[in-house]
Amino acid sequence: MKIKFEHRHQKVVPFSEFLLRLGRYTLFALGLIAVSLGIGTPGYHYLAQLDWIDSFYMSCMILTGMGPVSDMPSEGAKIFSSVYALYS
Repeated sequence: MKIKFEHRHQKVVPFSEFLLRLGRYTLFALGLIAVSLGIGTPGYHYLAQLDWIDSFYMSCMILTGMGPVSDMPSEGAKIFSSVYALYS
């Protein structure tokens, strides 16, 4: 996805084009968040044996930078949690 903005010496785009641009970037951001949660939630559910709500909560806390909320019971869960934190 190439980011294209007008140069500072160019005229600003019309409001309707601005709204379309804003919508595209919003959809891109929401898609990226959905993919990230789609990786983290099942990973914590299956590797750390957390239930689905706790897995979602843990993924959200890692993605927002708040930090982990549960201890990881196995080495595989710890490795997944580490890689997921580095990704996010």
